[in-house]
Amino acid sequence: MTIKKAETDSIIRTLDIEIADNEYETQTGLMYRTKLETNRAMLFIFPNEDFRSFYMKNTKIPLDIIYISKNKTIVSFQKNAQPFDETSMPSDAPAKYVLEINAGLSDEWLLEIGDSIEFEILD
Repeated sequence: MTIKKAETDSIIRTLDIEIADNEYETQTGLMYRTKLETNRAMLFIFPNEDFRSFYMKNTKIPLDIIYISKNKTIVSFQKNAQPFDETSMPSDAPAKYVLEINAGLSDEWLLEIGDSIEFEILD
C-alpha cells in the first residue's frame, strides 16, 4: 500500500498491509496482538461506504485509526486510540476503508484529510 499526499501526489509512506475483509477479521482486527511493526498496517475493507465506528476492546497496542472513503481518500482520523478503551471512536464522514497504524504515525507522517491510498491485494 502507498499513502500519497493530496496536493503533490508524492508518496508519503509505503506499507505492508494485512487485509480484514470478512466478518470475523473485521470484528477481531488487531485484538490480542502485542506489537505492530512501523512499516505494517491493517486495512479493513467493508462492502459499502458508511459511517464507521471502532473501539479498542482487547487491543493491546495504541493505534491511529484512519477512515478512508470509497474514492480512497482520507476523510477522518481517531488518533492515539488507547489499549482496551471501549469508547466508540466514530468517523466524521462515510468510509469504505479503515486503516490502523501505530499511534503517532499519522502525525509523524503529516497525514491530512484528503491524502489518498493505493493498494493491491496479492494472493
